[in-house]
Amino acid sequence: MSQKRIVRAAAVQISPDLESGEGTLAKVVEAIDKAARDGVQLIVFPETFVPYYPYFSFVRPPVQSGSDHLRLYEQAVTIPGPVTLAVAERARLHGMVVVLGVNERDHGSLYNTQLIFDTEGRLAVKRRKLTPTFHERMIWGQGDAAGLKVAQTAIGRVGALACWEHYNPLARYALMTQHEEIHCSQFPGSLVGPVFADQIEATIRHHALEAGCFVVNATGWLTDDQIASVTTDPALQKALRGGCNTAIISPEGQHLAPPLREGEGWWSPTWTWGSSPSASA
Repeated sequence: MSQKRIVRAAAVQISPDLESGEGTLAKVVEAIDKAARDGVQLIVFPETFVPYYPYFSFVRPPVQSGSDHLRLYEQAVTIPGPVTLAVAERARLHGMVVVLGVNERDHGSLYNTQLIFDTEGRLAVKRRKLTPTFHERMIWGQGDAAGLKVAQTAIGRVGALACWEHYNPLARYALMTQHEEIHCSQFPGSLVGPVFADQIEATIRHHALEAGCFVVNATGWLTDDQIASVTTDPALQKALRGGCNTAIISPEGQHLAPPLREGEGWWSPTWTWGSSPSASA
């Protein structure tokens, strides 16, 4: 750490609006405004949060997913566009770094895209998930390594990876070589159950230790009504519960506050660069 400074971050566990991309964007804006009132300088949202993660693809076969895939495509985010303009304005207004996951629509394809906005509202990083996982390959195109960049921001050097990209040592190493200080990780949440939450735990603590950086991790959350809207099959509904682990990890691999594994909310501990982290959730 080259200089001593205090950072307050928010890792957000929140549910999207599965019916409306505009509704999800409204929740993002509301969360940013609320975090600003709490003095937050960095806020991280879950993977492909706008308009929503394609949970349907996890429990339905492709032959039954066509209409849902098309609806996701129609509501997906264009860059630049209304979503990026709204988030950039909030980042600039509050002097906050915002890390947002979106479904990006570009030239007829969808991508799992991570956006990092700096405190001036500039889109500092736009990157696409390198290889969608399992069922996700029916939804998103593959990314490339062009976006594996660390953003120099007012709060430090910020990088990001999505979900099981944390099993890709070369992707993580690319960020380490750029002297990443704060790593922002995003997972969908509400998938697979406790085993997924434990996997998240292992990956984010491992990266914090190996990279010597703070990790701010956000996962999504689905309500019972939302789960029922995705599938009415009780057996399949079990696959859409659990799997949440919203947390902030120190470079020593320790939680700055207990992880959030149920419900909506966020953790926003404060840490001081160059000394032992102090947590105030």
